[in-house]
Amino acid sequence: MGSVEWNKLTYEIFSDLENQWFSTSAATPTRRQPTRILSIDGGGSNGLKSIMAARALVHLENSIQSKTSDPNARIADHFDIITGSGLGGLLASMLLCDDGRGRPLYTATQAIETIIRAAKRLYKKNRFRRRLCSRRSCGDAIRVMFRIDGRDATMRESLKPLLVPCYDLDTRAPFVFSRADARGCASFDFPLWEVCRSAMAAPGRFEAVRVRSLDGVVGCRGVDAGVVMNNPAAMAVTHVLNNPREFPRARRVEDLLVLSIGNARSHGGGGGGGDGVVDIAADGNSDAVDQILCNIFGSGAARQNYVRIQANRSISEMVVIGRSLAHEAMLSAGEIMLREKRMESEWTPFGGKKSAAKTNAECLEEFVDLIISTVRSPCN
Repeated sequence: MGSVEWNKLTYEIFSDLENQWFSTSAATPTRRQPTRILSIDGGGSNGLKSIMAARALVHLENSIQSKTSDPNARIADHFDIITGSGLGGLLASMLLCDDGRGRPLYTATQAIETIIRAAKRLYKKNRFRRRLCSRRSCGDAIRVMFRIDGRDATMRESLKPLLVPCYDLDTRAPFVFSRADARGCASFDFPLWEVCRSAMAAPGRFEAVRVRSLDGVVGCRGVDAGVVMNNPAAMAVTHVLNNPREFPRARRVEDLLVLSIGNARSHGGGGGGGDGVVDIAADGNSDAVDQILCNIFGSGAARQNYVRIQANRSISEMVVIGRSLAHEAMLSAGEIMLREKRMESEWTPFGGKKSAAKTNAECLEEFVDLIISTVRSPCN
């Protein structure tokens, strides 16, 4: 995927955000209930890298439970929309999957444990095409995660608004699975397991996944959108600001609270081969979106409303993957990421990054203080 596809994808998103920036930079702080957005990065060619983000989600949920003195509190109770790319899309879907009684099927801890148990099946190599992972094995492993009372959970049934992007090879454009679309039209309702399977189909490791809506009218041939949308935070912000029916309180960026959780760079330097190209593009996308959002939110009263958590170093600088199982290495890297000083993008265009005084874990806990001070929203 070249610069043409990237330009087409980002033009409308960043143009809309820029308009929001210039139209509200002088605005006074609002007292309206903020709309709370959680965004989870994908892992590039190494999907398991998102286990680092999952470890941060466990810390986030534990902090919510501690600060609210409610052991039954869930991430879904304190966010209004969740989005994720790649394996981050699987995490987002698990956190918002209805257990059949109006509550999340998984805690953050249960989600990461389920993914780790399924890791070998998710990334089992195809015996006939050694380069590619087995589509059937991956599909079976994901499907069982979303079986409720003997049937497949669907996008429409998600407890809160959910966005999961993939890249449609038929149209050569992003395809975003959305609860809003699924509730608005039956032709945009898909089984969650198929949504996640297509979102996780990293080019070069998985074959493209043919997905069709429940009524068979709408479909796509999806792969992981990480090359063009590894960090889906800007997509979620744009979705909220342009969806007044679902988010009537969100009129400008001052009305948003955004938590964006990333991972780590895949390589210490440039990587060769297809995986290297995918990872460089995915890492670059994540940083570019972060820089844009920092500039948007840093222009006025909304400066503290956007928090980005990610590692300061590459995976190879944090852990030695070859000495342990991949998921164990990613869990260790996630622990290291939480202890690291947070890296902030400068609040000026192309200003680079600087080290903050607080760790990523401390910044997560401060963000929890913000979201629990607002009204808890019921799952629906």
